[in-house]
Amino acid sequence: MDNQSPNVIAFVGGGPAALMTLKHILKKSVHPKTIYVFERNERFGAGMPYGNLGSLKEHVANVSANELPELADTFQQYLQQNPPKNFPDFSDAEKFNPHQVIPRLLLGDYLEDQFKQYIKLAKKKGIKVFAKNKTAVTDIIKSADKEDQFKIKTDRDEEILVNKVIICTGHTWPKIHEEKTNGWFDSPYPPSKFKNGSDFPVAVRGTSLTAIDAVKTIARLNGKFAETESGKIEYQLNKNSENFRIHMFSTGGFLPALRFHSEDDSYSSEWTMSLQEIYDYKKKNGGFVDLDYVFKINFKLPIKQKDPEFYDLIKDLSLEEFAEKMLSLREKSDSFDLFKAEYREAEKSIEKRQSITWKEKLAAFSYSMNYPAKHFSAEDMLRLKSVLMPLISVIIASLPQSSYREMMALHDAGLIDLIQVDKESTVEPHPESGGIYCYKTEDGKEIKDHYKMYIDAIGQQQMNLQDLPFEGLKNENITSSAYLGFKEYENGKEMFEKNTENVVEGHNNNYYLKVPGLGINDYFQALNVYGEATDSLFIMAVPFIGGLNPDYSGLDFCDTAAEKIAEALSNSNTPIIDLKVEENNNDLRINII
Repeated sequence: MDNQSPNVIAFVGGGPAALMTLKHILKKSVHPKTIYVFERNERFGAGMPYGNLGSLKEHVANVSANELPELADTFQQYLQQNPPKNFPDFSDAEKFNPHQVIPRLLLGDYLEDQFKQYIKLAKKKGIKVFAKNKTAVTDIIKSADKEDQFKIKTDRDEEILVNKVIICTGHTWPKIHEEKTNGWFDSPYPPSKFKNGSDFPVAVRGTSLTAIDAVKTIARLNGKFAETESGKIEYQLNKNSENFRIHMFSTGGFLPALRFHSEDDSYSSEWTMSLQEIYDYKKKNGGFVDLDYVFKINFKLPIKQKDPEFYDLIKDLSLEEFAEKMLSLREKSDSFDLFKAEYREAEKSIEKRQSITWKEKLAAFSYSMNYPAKHFSAEDMLRLKSVLMPLISVIIASLPQSSYREMMALHDAGLIDLIQVDKESTVEPHPESGGIYCYKTEDGKEIKDHYKMYIDAIGQQQMNLQDLPFEGLKNENITSSAYLGFKEYENGKEMFEKNTENVVEGHNNNYYLKVPGLGINDYFQALNVYGEATDSLFIMAVPFIGGLNPDYSGLDFCDTAAEKIAEALSNSNTPIIDLKVEENNNDLRINII
């Protein structure tokens, strides 16, 4: 067993989340004696989305260089020092357009380089850094004797004692039927697993950016995209793929919205309520932050300042009425006709360098609500998930224009369709290959279609306490499921008595909504089963924090969450403000085991 240092930090996972946290640790002059980074794959910094586990050459990020978090070098500086051979559009750093979206593999190279830069910087500061790739952590065990000591066990038979643990394990794509059923894929990742063409229709579940990833990959196995003399992209089928088609299935029936010109910063921590503002608001409003208040200050008021005409249209609308109005406008159009119209709108926005204000402010609202969301009531979280998130998930996708052109090339060739299905639709493995899609049409007709190839592409699904791969953290009750209290006792009681899913009764005779993921506080510290923070354990793994962070993806989220963690580490000897309102029992998430 390694000798313990007095101050040792361990990153479990070495992707973008660990990169951003390492940056902020050094920026805030947190000075541990030793840092360990355990990465089960080969590369540091890139993570799943920006390496070969999540991308091929055709996959592009939905961000441009001017939207990236600040790192040691700018992306342009990186290009000057490392001209990429595989991406000729980026080989001349002097002609580089900072508003151009970046190929994901190239972005991964940049992030990997920046990780190395921060490791060098840490070593210059006298910090010992042990970056261990191809090393999986098999368990994390809290010391029974010392409050801030953990044992990290790895698949290399190592046992290392550390004081602080930051879990940054990133995306997880469990295999349920994949490899058991030929032609069934539980996710599109890694895209390299798709090897051959498919001379038959392929079912893709979902229409998000994950689904677009799947479409781009399998389309290239069955044909090629070619640019005409007029600059249009056309799709040409291979001779042995004459029966190839793509059927995309969606409950909403919408394709993702496109990138447009943005006038504001891509994100700013100044958009969010400060912890003091959250505390003050809760004290005056029954122990909760109200969703309507956050919607007002982070969406309506910015709209009023930037687009008074649009504000006049929505100023008197409730959150529900606003979402219904914006979705109803989309529902009136054919999905691909709407796709074309939004492309024209986005191109006009980029050409004239004018923002589409309401979309820009909705994206800003989605980012900023993450932090007060932990303080929403159960009622408001249910409203948010059912009413507003369906709209937000479409609008903030920021699909790159190049992906749009490929989608439309497939559509113009008559090779892709979007099929809207009911929420009760199911997909079952077929005994021989692929899956059977079962759904009802709008007129109630039941359909059961067999597809020889089925790809589940609805994106990263949120995971729960039982999915946590570290038994030591589950067995000692230092982690817990995430819960939100009901603002009105009768609401919780009524839903509990109706056996509403995930509504539970606590030992203190109050009712709670169990949301996906683990319980965490504002500094991403794990909460134990009594609602108390485990000061030395931080949860930053995407699938395990989504319940309390509704918009929890992207490098911007990583950067802001990392800053909160570094702040907690820099104040580890100073009590952090307690945001609980002791008089309000509804806010005490305790004794739910």
